[in-house]
Amino acid sequence: MHQKRMSMPTGRRVPKKTNKWVTATAPGPHNKKSSIPLILVIRDLLKVVDTAKEAVRVLSEGKILVDGKVRKSLKFPVGLFDVVSIPDEDRYYRVLQDSKGRLYLNPISKEDAKWKLCKVLNKTTVKGGLVQLNLNDGTNILGSNDYKTKDTLKLSVPEKEILEKYEYKIGNLVMITGGRHNGDVGRIKDIAIIRSSKNNMVLVTSENSGKEYETIENYVFVIGEDSPEIETQGE
Repeated sequence: MHQKRMSMPTGRRVPKKTNKWVTATAPGPHNKKSSIPLILVIRDLLKVVDTAKEAVRVLSEGKILVDGKVRKSLKFPVGLFDVVSIPDEDRYYRVLQDSKGRLYLNPISKEDAKWKLCKVLNKTTVKGGLVQLNLNDGTNILGSNDYKTKDTLKLSVPEKEILEKYEYKIGNLVMITGGRHNGDVGRIKDIAIIRSSKNNMVLVTSENSGKEYETIENYVFVIGEDSPEIETQGE
Protein backbone atom coordinates (compact mmCIF):
# COMPACT_ATOMS: atom_id res chain seq x y z
CA MET A 1 0.00 0.00 0.00
CA HIS A 2 2.67 2.52 1.07
CA GLN A 3 6.41 2.82 1.40
CA LYS A 4 8.71 5.07 3.40
CA ARG A 5 9.62 8.29 1.61
CA MET A 6 13.30 7.81 2.35
CA SER A 7 13.25 4.59 0.30
CA MET A 8 11.53 6.11 -2.75
CA PRO A 9 13.14 5.56 -6.16
CA THR A 10 15.51 8.39 -7.10
CA GLY A 11 13.44 9.12 -10.21
CA ARG A 12 10.80 11.01 -8.22
CA ARG A 13 11.09 14.76 -7.76
CA VAL A 14 9.26 14.65 -4.45
CA PRO A 15 10.54 15.81 -1.01
CA LYS A 16 11.62 12.88 1.15
CA LYS A 17 11.54 14.47 4.59
CA THR A 18 8.08 16.09 4.69
CA ASN A 19 6.25 12.90 5.70
CA LYS A 20 7.21 9.39 6.74
CA TRP A 21 5.06 7.52 4.21
CA VAL A 22 4.25 7.86 0.53
CA THR A 23 1.81 6.06 -1.78
CA ALA A 24 3.37 3.16 -3.68
CA THR A 25 2.67 2.51 -7.35
CA ALA A 26 0.35 -0.30 -8.38
CA PRO A 27 1.30 -2.84 -11.08
CA GLY A 28 0.80 -1.27 -14.49
CA PRO A 29 2.47 -0.09 -17.70
CA HIS A 30 5.69 1.03 -15.97
CA ASN A 31 7.77 -0.63 -13.28
CA LYS A 32 8.12 0.81 -9.79
CA LYS A 33 11.62 2.22 -10.21
CA SER A 34 10.88 4.13 -13.43
CA SER A 35 7.46 5.56 -12.57
CA ILE A 36 5.62 7.79 -10.15
CA PRO A 37 2.10 7.24 -8.72
CA LEU A 38 -0.58 9.50 -10.14
CA ILE A 39 -1.35 11.09 -6.76
CA LEU A 40 2.20 12.50 -6.58
CA VAL A 41 1.87 13.83 -10.13
CA ILE A 42 -1.26 15.88 -9.44
CA ARG A 43 -0.50 16.84 -5.83
CA ASP A 44 3.27 17.26 -5.54
CA LEU A 45 4.35 18.08 -9.12
CA LEU A 46 1.39 19.85 -10.72
CA LYS A 47 -0.15 21.23 -7.50
CA VAL A 48 -3.66 20.52 -8.79
CA VAL A 49 -4.72 19.49 -5.28
CA ASP A 50 -3.30 19.98 -1.78
CA THR A 51 -4.25 16.74 -0.06
CA ALA A 52 -4.80 13.06 -0.79
CA LYS A 53 -8.51 13.50 -0.01
CA GLU A 54 -8.82 16.17 -2.70
CA ALA A 55 -6.88 13.94 -5.10
CA VAL A 56 -9.36 11.11 -4.56
CA ARG A 57 -12.26 13.45 -5.40
CA VAL A 58 -10.63 14.89 -8.55
CA LEU A 59 -9.67 11.47 -9.87
CA SER A 60 -13.07 9.94 -9.10
CA GLU A 61 -14.67 12.72 -11.16
CA GLY A 62 -12.62 11.61 -14.18
CA LYS A 63 -10.78 14.91 -14.59
CA ILE A 64 -7.29 13.46 -15.06
CA LEU A 65 -6.27 11.60 -18.22
CA VAL A 66 -3.10 9.62 -18.85
CA ASP A 67 -2.42 8.86 -22.51
CA GLY A 68 -5.94 9.96 -23.35
CA LYS A 69 -7.67 7.63 -20.89
CA VAL A 70 -9.37 8.56 -17.62
CA ARG A 71 -7.42 7.18 -14.68
CA LYS A 72 -9.02 7.04 -11.24
CA SER A 73 -6.43 5.14 -9.22
CA LEU A 74 -4.13 7.11 -6.92
CA LYS A 75 -1.46 4.46 -7.49
CA PHE A 76 -1.53 4.35 -11.29
CA PRO A 77 2.12 4.41 -12.48
CA VAL A 78 3.05 7.33 -14.73
CA GLY A 79 6.31 7.00 -16.65
CA LEU A 80 8.61 8.48 -19.28
CA PHE A 81 6.89 10.06 -22.32
CA ASP A 82 3.39 9.50 -20.91
CA VAL A 83 0.92 12.32 -21.59
CA VAL A 84 -0.98 13.74 -18.60
CA SER A 85 -4.02 15.86 -19.48
CA ILE A 86 -6.38 18.05 -17.43
CA PRO A 87 -8.93 19.06 -20.12
CA ASP A 88 -11.10 21.19 -17.79
CA GLU A 89 -8.12 23.49 -17.16
CA ASP A 90 -6.68 23.17 -20.67
CA ARG A 91 -3.41 21.86 -19.22
CA TYR A 92 -1.36 19.19 -20.97
CA TYR A 93 2.02 17.70 -20.06
CA ARG A 94 4.53 15.16 -21.29
CA VAL A 95 6.62 13.24 -18.76
CA LEU A 96 10.34 13.77 -19.36
CA GLN A 97 13.56 13.06 -17.50
CA ASP A 98 16.19 15.48 -16.24
CA SER A 99 19.97 14.98 -16.04
CA LYS A 100 19.61 13.24 -12.68
CA GLY A 101 17.10 10.74 -14.00
CA ARG A 102 14.17 12.38 -12.23
CA LEU A 103 10.78 12.57 -13.91
CA TYR A 104 9.14 15.95 -14.46
CA LEU A 105 6.11 17.32 -16.33
CA ASN A 106 6.85 19.41 -19.42
CA PRO A 107 3.94 21.61 -20.66
CA ILE A 108 2.76 20.81 -24.21
CA SER A 109 -0.05 21.92 -26.51
CA LYS A 110 -3.43 20.23 -26.85
CA GLU A 111 -2.40 18.95 -30.29
CA ASP A 112 0.84 17.42 -28.96
CA ALA A 113 -1.18 15.70 -26.24
CA LYS A 114 -2.82 13.55 -28.92
CA TRP A 115 0.27 11.36 -29.41
CA LYS A 116 3.22 9.81 -27.59
CA LEU A 117 6.48 8.07 -28.42
CA CYS A 118 7.04 4.39 -27.64
CA LYS A 119 10.08 2.17 -28.12
CA VAL A 120 9.81 -1.32 -29.63
CA LEU A 121 11.36 -3.62 -27.03
CA ASN A 122 10.75 -6.87 -28.89
CA LYS A 123 8.49 -8.64 -31.35
CA THR A 124 6.52 -11.87 -31.08
CA THR A 125 4.53 -13.94 -33.54
CA VAL A 126 0.93 -14.52 -32.46
CA LYS A 127 -1.94 -16.64 -33.72
CA GLY A 128 -2.38 -16.42 -37.46
CA GLY A 129 1.25 -15.57 -38.07
CA LEU A 130 0.73 -11.90 -37.18
CA VAL A 131 3.58 -9.83 -35.76
CA GLN A 132 2.98 -8.27 -32.35
CA LEU A 133 5.08 -5.29 -31.29
CA ASN A 134 5.80 -5.11 -27.55
CA LEU A 135 6.45 -1.53 -26.46
CA ASN A 136 8.21 0.05 -23.49
CA ASP A 137 4.99 1.27 -21.82
CA GLY A 138 3.43 -2.19 -21.73
CA THR A 139 1.43 -1.69 -24.93
CA ASN A 140 1.17 -4.59 -27.36
CA ILE A 141 0.00 -3.78 -30.89
CA LEU A 142 -0.13 -5.65 -34.17
CA GLY A 143 2.43 -4.51 -36.74
CA SER A 144 4.74 -6.04 -39.30
CA ASN A 145 8.39 -6.89 -39.82
CA ASP A 146 8.84 -3.38 -41.23
CA TYR A 147 9.23 -2.32 -37.59
CA LYS A 148 12.46 -3.37 -35.91
CA THR A 149 13.50 -3.74 -32.30
CA LYS A 150 14.58 -0.40 -30.75
CA ASP A 151 12.75 1.63 -33.41
CA THR A 152 10.47 4.33 -31.99
CA LEU A 153 6.80 4.61 -32.91
CA LYS A 154 4.69 7.74 -32.75
CA LEU A 155 1.28 6.54 -31.52
CA SER A 156 -2.03 8.34 -31.32
CA VAL A 157 -3.62 8.32 -27.87
CA PRO A 158 -5.79 6.76 -26.72
CA GLU A 159 -6.29 4.78 -29.96
CA LYS A 160 -2.65 3.55 -30.12
CA GLU A 161 -2.53 3.80 -33.92
CA ILE A 162 0.91 4.11 -35.55
CA LEU A 163 1.40 7.60 -37.00
CA GLU A 164 5.15 7.62 -37.71
CA LYS A 165 8.23 5.44 -37.35
CA TYR A 166 11.72 6.63 -36.35
CA GLU A 167 14.40 4.07 -37.02
CA TYR A 168 17.17 3.11 -34.66
CA LYS A 169 20.05 3.92 -36.98
CA ILE A 170 23.11 6.12 -37.40
CA GLY A 171 22.25 9.79 -37.85
CA ASN A 172 18.97 9.86 -35.95
CA LEU A 173 18.32 11.85 -32.79
CA VAL A 174 18.09 10.08 -29.44
CA MET A 175 17.44 10.83 -25.80
CA ILE A 176 19.54 9.03 -23.21
CA THR A 177 17.33 7.47 -20.54
CA GLY A 178 19.93 6.10 -18.12
CA GLY A 179 23.52 6.31 -16.96
CA ARG A 180 25.73 9.37 -16.49
CA HIS A 181 24.35 11.15 -19.59
CA ASN A 182 20.73 10.81 -18.49
CA GLY A 183 18.37 13.26 -20.23
CA ASP A 184 20.89 14.34 -22.88
CA VAL A 185 19.81 14.63 -26.51
CA GLY A 186 22.28 13.62 -29.17
CA ARG A 187 22.74 12.03 -32.56
CA ILE A 188 23.85 8.44 -33.15
CA LYS A 189 27.33 8.40 -34.68
CA ASP A 190 28.04 4.68 -34.50
CA ILE A 191 26.54 1.43 -33.20
CA ALA A 192 28.95 -1.27 -32.01
CA ILE A 193 27.49 -4.79 -32.05
CA ILE A 194 29.05 -6.86 -29.26
CA ARG A 195 29.09 -10.59 -30.06
CA SER A 196 28.63 -11.71 -26.46
CA SER A 197 26.23 -11.39 -23.55
CA LYS A 198 27.37 -7.79 -23.03
CA ASN A 199 25.28 -4.83 -24.16
CA ASN A 200 25.79 -3.30 -27.58
CA MET A 201 27.43 0.13 -27.36
CA VAL A 202 26.30 3.34 -29.05
CA LEU A 203 28.50 6.35 -29.82
CA VAL A 204 26.49 9.55 -29.45
CA THR A 205 27.32 13.17 -30.30
CA SER A 206 25.60 15.52 -27.85
CA GLU A 207 23.42 18.23 -29.41
CA ASN A 208 24.10 20.51 -26.43
CA SER A 209 27.87 20.24 -25.95
CA GLY A 210 29.02 18.70 -29.22
CA LYS A 211 31.02 16.12 -27.24
CA GLU A 212 31.01 12.43 -28.04
CA TYR A 213 30.38 9.68 -25.52
CA GLU A 214 29.49 6.00 -25.40
CA THR A 215 26.46 4.51 -23.73
CA ILE A 216 24.76 1.14 -23.74
CA GLU A 217 22.06 0.42 -26.30
CA ASN A 218 19.31 0.01 -23.72
CA TYR A 219 19.71 3.67 -22.66
CA VAL A 220 19.11 5.00 -26.19
CA PHE A 221 15.59 6.15 -27.15
CA VAL A 222 15.12 7.52 -30.69
CA ILE A 223 13.12 10.78 -30.64
CA GLY A 224 13.38 12.01 -34.22
CA GLU A 225 15.37 12.30 -37.42
CA ASP A 226 16.35 15.84 -38.49
CA SER A 227 14.79 17.43 -35.41
CA PRO A 228 13.39 16.05 -32.13
CA GLU A 229 9.69 15.21 -32.08
CA ILE A 230 9.41 16.25 -28.45
CA GLU A 231 10.30 19.48 -26.68
CA THR A 232 13.24 18.77 -24.39
CA GLN A 233 14.22 22.19 -23.06
CA GLY A 234 13.10 23.74 -19.79
CA GLU A 235 14.76 21.52 -17.18
